[in-house]
Amino acid sequence: MVEGDSITESAGKPSAMARTRAHVFVSGRVQGVYYRATTRERAQDQGVDGWVRNLDDGRVEAVFEGPEADVDAMIEFCHEGSERANVTDVEVEYEDPEGVDGFEVRW
Repeated sequence: MVEGDSITESAGKPSAMARTRAHVFVSGRVQGVYYRATTRERAQDQGVDGWVRNLDDGRVEAVFEGPEADVDAMIEFCHEGSERANVTDVEVEYEDPEGVDGFEVRW
């Protein structure tokens, strides 16, 4: 590490300071169309941590944590979703990272 550099790594992952967290709500035809499974697969490929789940109101909720560029890529993916999805809206709220590790589908 270079003197004065504030980014540290632990177990190969950037510190929370180098990470961002996006809390996303996706509307449209996003349930029953493999949206969660596709999101998990894409997040794992992108190296983003977090989770995704269906909401009772028909939306999908997801949290993405990782480097800003990778989280931004996941937000862009949410506008498309799975092949059978029809996304009509994506709401994003940025939050402080919580150190989530891995990516899971929640029930």
